[in-house]
Amino acid sequence: MLQYIKRGFLFVFTAFILYGSWLMLRLSWPYTSLNRYTDFLMTKQWVYHIRHWRLSFYTHVFISSVVLVTGLLQCSWYLLKKYPRVHRTSGKIYVLTVLCLSGPSGLIMSFYANGGIAARISFVLLSCLWLGSTYMGWRYALQRRWQLHGQMLLRSYALTLSALTLRLYAYLIDVFNIPLHPKDAYILISWLSWTLNLLLMEAWIRFFLKKRITQLLTHTQ
Repeated sequence: MLQYIKRGFLFVFTAFILYGSWLMLRLSWPYTSLNRYTDFLMTKQWVYHIRHWRLSFYTHVFISSVVLVTGLLQCSWYLLKKYPRVHRTSGKIYVLTVLCLSGPSGLIMSFYANGGIAARISFVLLSCLWLGSTYMGWRYALQRRWQLHGQMLLRSYALTLSALTLRLYAYLIDVFNIPLHPKDAYILISWLSWTLNLLLMEAWIRFFLKKRITQLLTHTQ
């Protein structure tokens, strides 16, 4: 029975990521026009003229789906066991994209986030933890410490998913008409978008995955 529950959860999780990645592609497409008055950019007119913010924004938006999809491939036990080369290649793409593009651009944007100092602190912490967990996951792989490698990159991916959960929480607040001031709502979801992800992933690692990560990564390397 537990096995079916796990499979059901993984199916829902995969469907959520794929659907979210498709939505991110749809959301990012209008920005290819580089028009400063497109959607979210309407709220960022006060920083749009800052070159490093603008470059960070477009970098972050256009490669978001790459990080989501390559990270999802890292969560596939079947791929890890049957096609370890694909696992390693997609892992390298994920790590390099986060460390060289998504992470730094996200960190720069964090200092200019809407919602004031409370939201900015949240996004700065998110970016630092994202970069740190991704780097440590890569370093553990180089050291062949497979269990720590797997656990750390799962934490990294939990933080990656904040891109989806932030939008999910904003949607739920709107659907259920929760009476929050827009600034308070944004501060709330800026923290929930990654802290809850990290807590849930930590519980998953501790209670379900420790032994399996060790067995599979040792077997495939």
